[in-house]
Amino acid sequence: MTDQAPRLRSRLAPSPTGALHLGNARTFAINWALARQRSWELVLRIEDLDHPRVKPDTIDLTREDLAWLGLDWDLELPLQSTDLVAAHEAMRRVAQLGRAFPCNLTRREVEAAQSAPHGRDAGVRYEPELRPEGAGRPIQAPDLDGTWRFLVRPEIEVVDDCVQGPHAFNLAESVGDFPIWTSSGPAYQLAVAVDDARHGISDVVRGDDLLPSAARQQALLRTLGRPTPRWWHVPLVRGEDGRRLAKRHGDSRLATFRSRGVEPGRIMALIARWSGIDLADRCHLSARQFAEEFRIERLPDADITMTQEDLSWLLHG
Repeated sequence: MTDQAPRLRSRLAPSPTGALHLGNARTFAINWALARQRSWELVLRIEDLDHPRVKPDTIDLTREDLAWLGLDWDLELPLQSTDLVAAHEAMRRVAQLGRAFPCNLTRREVEAAQSAPHGRDAGVRYEPELRPEGAGRPIQAPDLDGTWRFLVRPEIEVVDDCVQGPHAFNLAESVGDFPIWTSSGPAYQLAVAVDDARHGISDVVRGDDLLPSAARQQALLRTLGRPTPRWWHVPLVRGEDGRRLAKRHGDSRLATFRSRGVEPGRIMALIARWSGIDLADRCHLSARQFAEEFRIERLPDADITMTQEDLSWLLHG
């Protein structure tokens, strides 16, 4: 008798900062289809740590929207904000290893110290000259009431992505030492890395705007001695101006389509067209049919543009 291999696992991880829109729905549908095709266990994890932007009333709405589309999950995890013990332990461990230091500088102060621009995806780089004296020394009992940064080493981080292929990131040159803790608790990079590791997430499927984050999360996971998941970063849905989908492009919220009587199969048909599925003359597709027909190798390489014609087709046929 042999030991059974551990089941692979992925996660739907919406952030309740607003209602789900068509771009979110496409990414979640691709994640769901991959999970159902490959027999991954799929968990729902509501990531509600972006406190100033969280809208509590969208948490239930998110569940309803996903279920309305036909996207189910095998297990729901506790709200991220209610389950932070592992994040505290990881933060202390990183400090004890000498890979974190406290930082009281504001974003404006960090930005003012930049020697040169570092690209649109990198954000504000934390210059090494800004490190306080003693940065890099082990800290056994870190005071977690303030902001802490991860001390980045001058080395290349290669993200081998199942969709985008291998990408090399020089974190020291692009972002420098990045935040992992704030006065409110764990920052995004630490929280996501720790939760993916402890929840046994083997496959992370999300938008390709988060590809640079994968490099930071890999560095954190390696420091903590935890495995790195497989990455699947898919192209985004954008508006006709080329910017990431938002209110300025028209009302693309799933809740709005629901309230106006649009059938979920019509939404799935549009998502299917955006995902490389040949619809022929069909204008409705169930989630089950989407999972049966979706092929990751046929996914368009470029970002998708949502047009006003798309919205009109959904609403008026």
